[in-house]
Amino acid sequence: SDHYKLFKHCNKKNIKYSVSVWEKNSALDFVNSKIKLDYLKVPSACNQDYELLEVLAKKFKKKIHISLGMTSNQEIQKIISFFKKYKRLKDLILYSCTSDYPADSNNICLFELQKLKKKYSNIVNSIAFSGHHLGISLDIAAGTLGASFIERHFTLDRTWKGTDHAASLEPQGLEKL
Repeated sequence: SDHYKLFKHCNKKNIKYSVSVWEKNSALDFVNSKIKLDYLKVPSACNQDYELLEVLAKKFKKKIHISLGMTSNQEIQKIISFFKKYKRLKDLILYSCTSDYPADSNNICLFELQKLKKKYSNIVNSIAFSGHHLGISLDIAAGTLGASFIERHFTLDRTWKGTDHAASLEPQGLEKL
């Protein structure tokens, strides 16, 4: 019910609504719900869950965003092959991501965006950037390097408990970005 309230609010404000799904049952819940998502996101920790990916490939008819943090080149190729089998490559958005919260700016591999673009931009929908770093300069750089989407977490207070809050933007930072 909370998701539905957020979805309705976003619709009123002309904001696209999406969720990250962490396993196949949640994916099925959203595929079959009255919430009409614009896209779904698969977090890095789940991008090798082929039961989840199969549900999305078969039943979710919109864009599928997949984060590639902690993912080897072989695993990325396996994801590509999987979605090719279902003829869904043109619905696939791949995110370059450093899975660290908050990530040290020295560990953000921005040139990974260019590698992904060179290798996959002709076969997938888009290449994107998912940031878990402090500040906004790396997001601007990612856009300059050609990221079609930039994902940032946001919070009301970065000092709140939990790993995501420290790596998130507060409203003022999100507004600047």
